[in-house]
Amino acid sequence: MGQLGFYDLDSRLKALSAKGDPLEALEALVPFESFRADIEAVVRLAPEERKSNAGRKPFDAVMMFKILVLQTLYNLADEQVEYQIRDRLSFMRFLGLGVEDVVPDATTVWLFREALSRANLVKALFDRFNGYLNAKGYIARGGQIIDATIVSAPKPHNTREENEAIKAGKTPEGWEEKRAKNAQKDKDARWTKKNEQSFYGYKNHISVDRKHKLIRRYTETDAAVHDSQTLDEVLDKTNTSNEVWADRAYRSAETDAKLKAKGYKSRIHRRGARNNPLCKRQQAANTTRSRVRARVEHVFADQENGMGGKLVRTIGMMRARVKIGLMNLVYNMRRLVQLERMAAASA
Repeated sequence: MGQLGFYDLDSRLKALSAKGDPLEALEALVPFESFRADIEAVVRLAPEERKSNAGRKPFDAVMMFKILVLQTLYNLADEQVEYQIRDRLSFMRFLGLGVEDVVPDATTVWLFREALSRANLVKALFDRFNGYLNAKGYIARGGQIIDATIVSAPKPHNTREENEAIKAGKTPEGWEEKRAKNAQKDKDARWTKKNEQSFYGYKNHISVDRKHKLIRRYTETDAAVHDSQTLDEVLDKTNTSNEVWADRAYRSAETDAKLKAKGYKSRIHRRGARNNPLCKRQQAANTTRSRVRARVEHVFADQENGMGGKLVRTIGMMRARVKIGLMNLVYNMRRLVQLERMAAASA
């Protein structure tokens, strides 16, 4: 077998383009350079802080961020993304790497993500991209749909007593003496039940605009937090319509009064009570609302199926925020590609 030459490589890349490489479309439509200043501010040492100018130069900040985008798109662990970058021409092209270039190893990827995590930067990058979407004409229209989804974390093997201590905000007895064990325990994630099934992890609470199906606001909590408790945090004041859709978990007299006081029209599902079921008119209204509310389920389905699943491999809320924030940001990037394709097809 002969060595891969320049023209062979070029031919392979052209073939990938002809097959519709999704990363090529992402690269063409997402202004990755606009994130550079924010990222470099938290990952680059000031000249006076550097111990020496010797050694290998740091990897490009935007390229490292794009590695996190690849991880999120394909649900890859650090070791897996390092291998895939070495193996896949589409990944190398997306990152601007040649076959002969050095590839960041798994530890470098981990350290870069840790820097973003400590600076709580991902939400700022999400907001920056939303500003770009607005500038492109994709402003929030048609009202907003609010919902939450569980983002699973690895299930712990704790005793009941240990779980009770964690739930009370305490470190279980004996853990502090065993530092390695303590470091590997997630004390921020929580258990919850949904449809009679138990889940462990966190929640991603989002607000999606009805018109474009883009995530406009989000927040993260542990899985035990009730969906309605984050309503104020995810309400998007920029939406051109004042209608708010949500499932019946958000329905309460307090919520209705709060929305009305803020000038919103509640389109939240009504729910019946014992000995007081919904009448036919209320059931029909819920059916109508479900047709709108289903759009937010499309977002969660895309994150689950189109992006390889919703799960956190890391430990603790600080790192879970990075995972959840990237999941929402990358969804919006992919959605932009879809919206631009639809616009081109209808032109």
